[in-house]
Amino acid sequence: MKPQSQTEEEIELGERRHDEGPDRRQSVLDRRGGVERRHKSRAESGYTGPERRMAPIARRLADDTGLERRRGPGRRRADERRSAEEGEMTPEQFEFVMAIETYKKVNKRMYPTWTEVLEVMQQLGYRKVRNRQIQLADVPEPALMQVGAD
Repeated sequence: MKPQSQTEEEIELGERRHDEGPDRRQSVLDRRGGVERRHKSRAESGYTGPERRMAPIARRLADDTGLERRRGPGRRRADERRSAEEGEMTPEQFEFVMAIETYKKVNKRMYPTWTEVLEVMQQLGYRKVRNRQIQLADVPEPALMQVGAD
């Protein structure tokens, strides 16, 4: 059982806490009532670093790879993608999904690696026969396969 009197260590700790400032728990001031830093401008908040909250339009356009999933004004989903998201798959999509599921069951892999996914795609007969239509920075274009050649 602990004695009633405080030890020297506890007294020092209590004094240090007391020296740091007033006990904020005793205050009736609601600190949440003020304007949040996120809603202040750079000048008001005193932030001097780069603006990171909104990307400049020029940067957004430069980073356009053709792979963005978010749609903005003027961007529509392809019909195949819309129907796939609604649960209706084309025969090509269904074949791919079933091939991946079969690979997972046969190899007892819940999450195949990207290399394994590429291997399944090649086993389905997919080959690179034309140049890509998306922009990938610092990624060399692999050689194209001749149609009919394996």
